[in-house]
Amino acid sequence: MGALVHVHSGLRWLALALLLFAIVNAILKLKSGKYEKGDKMLNLFAMVLLHIQILIGTILSFVTGKISYAEGWMKNPQYRFFGLEHILLMVIAVTLITIGRKKAEKAIDPAKKHKTILIWYVIVLVIIFLAIPWPFRTALGGSWF
Repeated sequence: MGALVHVHSGLRWLALALLLFAIVNAILKLKSGKYEKGDKMLNLFAMVLLHIQILIGTILSFVTGKISYAEGWMKNPQYRFFGLEHILLMVIAVTLITIGRKKAEKAIDPAKKHKTILIWYVIVLVIIFLAIPWPFRTALGGSWF
């Protein structure tokens, strides 16, 4: 279980990096008039990695002691965060990245594709930043890895 927690925490950095690369790529190519296979693959890999993260997180929700729905669980910051806030925000983020990527792929104009990715992926990035148990959130017991 400890290894799975470390994989989930470590993959967070790759997921954030891919999201940032996709956002920067969309900004840089917004006016290029081109939407190439590399753009499509970058956006796809960012989305797929978030789906992998939510799969690992779902498994962890059943095997870690960070979630308890016993009476009074909402009064405990760690149980509330991992049992409600983290799960809810991550499901929303994965749903939004999937919708955003699908909308971008359906667009005809390359600039519209990049703009769609830019908007949706920035929203997803903000949600993910809010949902990560950062180490400075001491009540949550978060760590860098």
